[in-house]
Amino acid sequence: QVQLVESGGGLVEPGDSLKLSCAASGRTFSGYPMGWFRQAPGKEREFVAAISWSAGRTDYADSVKGRFTISRDNADNTLYLQMNSLKPEDTAVYCCAGHGSKWYAPRRLSSQYTIWGQGTQVTVSS
Repeated sequence: QVQLVESGGGLVEPGDSLKLSCAASGRTFSGYPMGWFRQAPGKEREFVAAISWSAGRTDYADSVKGRFTISRDNADNTLYLQMNSLKPEDTAVYCCAGHGSKWYAPRRLSSQYTIWGQGTQVTVSS
């Protein structure tokens, strides 16, 4: 299967910025990371952002719209999430998600994805 590895998480203060990366490596088939989800303690995993293969169409959760930007580098099959104006409520484990097919429309349901990373911790605290 495809291995997804996130990086870029850390401890920051409110108002700071972080950029997350998700790199994909093929095993028995190729996969394409195209979405970000997060899960805070005691809460269900929630959709954050998604992007189509062409990077021309994006979708964001209302809670992050205007602050987060999702992007892709198709040449090396890497997914990014630029997070600005971070708030304490953004604290969570952030996971990237992918699929074996190249989508040309963003997806926001976790059930639509087939491969996942283990996640990177983002903590926003003063």
